[in-house]
Amino acid sequence: MAQIIWRGAISFGLVHIPVRLYPAISHQRVGFDLLDKRSMDPIGYRKINKRTGKEVDKSNIVRGFEYEKEQYVVLSDEEIKAANPESTQTIDIVTFVDAPEISFLYLDTPYFLAPDRGGDKVYALLRDALKKSGRIGIANVVLHSKQHLASLIPVGAGLALNTLRWADEVRDIEPLKLPSQSAGKNGISDRELKMATQLIDDMTQPWDPELYHDTFHDEILKLVQRKVKLGKTGTLRAVEEASGEPKKSADILDLTEMLKRSLSGKPKAAKAESAESGDAPARTGGAKAKPAAKGTKGRTKASPSGSAKKSTSTAAKPSTRTSTRAPAKKRAAHAGS
Repeated sequence: MAQIIWRGAISFGLVHIPVRLYPAISHQRVGFDLLDKRSMDPIGYRKINKRTGKEVDKSNIVRGFEYEKEQYVVLSDEEIKAANPESTQTIDIVTFVDAPEISFLYLDTPYFLAPDRGGDKVYALLRDALKKSGRIGIANVVLHSKQHLASLIPVGAGLALNTLRWADEVRDIEPLKLPSQSAGKNGISDRELKMATQLIDDMTQPWDPELYHDTFHDEILKLVQRKVKLGKTGTLRAVEEASGEPKKSADILDLTEMLKRSLSGKPKAAKAESAESGDAPARTGGAKAKPAAKGTKGRTKASPSGSAKKSTSTAAKPSTRTSTRAPAKKRAAHAGS
């Protein structure tokens, strides 16, 4: 179970809901330590004067704010601390908005909220009211001595607190040179739009995050395990590179022809299967075939009457390597994990 990182209350109007805050994500990134190859000693960093190149003692290091080019105002730790927002134990809801109004560009870090002692009923009441109204709460909260704007969102049987980026942190898209949104101004025909829409429909499936994996993380762990088996001083043969030349984009200048080629292949949405699974199901007679059971190859047979033709193409599917976790002792050998 995740550790509690904050305890307080949700507050709006006269309503007071005691809650506990938990992290909603865990970082699984691959990390590396810098080592001296001669002795395997960790490499550290020194604080140096960039002009002289000499090391600076900690007692002579201060914090400065560059208000103009190479012009600074020095601020003491006490002054910075005094400017920090007052730490409170409340999530103050200031308004409610329709959920679709919040762009994903503003979403930052998610947390889970659980009711604290005596707060179950009013917690459930707020959750159900938000679900029924289709709205989310916008609140102010101080976490880790930093003020955040946040959204309060119903998630299944619980509530999530998602910190939001401030307006001045999200850049405007307008300065970018983008195609016109006016119909016909980009030379797109109705036929091309129809085929593009059909291609999207063919590749659409329900969102399932379990279908996608960090293959870099998996491959690094496999490599670490192989090196551990060979011993610290063992050498490992070079990793085999993928055969063939890098794939190049098809040189197709005609958008209609490109869409035709895509549709003729009947590409399906990425289907995640086990490492032993085969091709995704093909389409028969314009109707979607039922997906094959996990671990088997999906194929579409021609109808008894012979009226339906078996598609010779297979669905494009992403790499679905099953994440390989090294045993505890072997993970310890993985630097920075």
